[in-house]
Amino acid sequence: MVTTSRKRPLYDQLVDLLKGKIENELEPDSMLPSERELVEQYGVSRTTVRQALQELEQMNYIYRRHGKGTFVSDLRNHATNLSGAYSFTDQMKSLGKNPETKILLYRVVEAKKYFADKLNVALGDKLIKIKRLRLADGVPMMLERTYLPLKLFLSLTEEHLAEKPLYDIFSEDYGQVVKMAEEEFYAGVARINDSEYLDIHEGTPVLNLVRTTYNAKNEIIEYTLSVARGDQFKYKTVHLRP
Repeated sequence: MVTTSRKRPLYDQLVDLLKGKIENELEPDSMLPSERELVEQYGVSRTTVRQALQELEQMNYIYRRHGKGTFVSDLRNHATNLSGAYSFTDQMKSLGKNPETKILLYRVVEAKKYFADKLNVALGDKLIKIKRLRLADGVPMMLERTYLPLKLFLSLTEEHLAEKPLYDIFSEDYGQVVKMAEEEFYAGVARINDSEYLDIHEGTPVLNLVRTTYNAKNEIIEYTLSVARGDQFKYKTVHLRP
């Protein structure tokens, strides 16, 4: 039963209730009750039910089949596995989406103390700074700010980066084999500059990611700060016992 609250809209409460059932009780591809049944079960209006279902569909919790009904998505297929090397392009293709990257900034800068420490380079060393917007099926998904040591990628150009994925450039053009990538992620809210690119409101929940990538010599070849839309990304990680 959904309760009246001045702080939270009814449809938002219904979204949480249905999410809980989907995550803990319902099997992938099982059919949800009809809109009429949900109205009766939770004591809300059909408009509230439709708003909740629309949001769940945008979050990839459910999918609809015309003339058949609404079904539970397989959340495992919509989660990004952090236990392996992550490629936005490969991940979106595996989900049946069309990935797109827009380069917003590409320039050489001097390493300030923060980035010198993070990339293990000397203060003032040259870095390549790249700002990219990642989209899937035309929807903004993630905003990335990447820093690379210029000495390892002297001939890299913006045009080159626009032609192929960064990790393919690492291995195919510079012989930089990724040995390990450390990634931290934490919840946050969208800042005004980021929200404009991601097509969300300022203050909307986002997922912040910090990625440090090492080559076979244990040199840091990439440091990336990313902001991902909270309504578009669901992450999972796998832990194996030794």
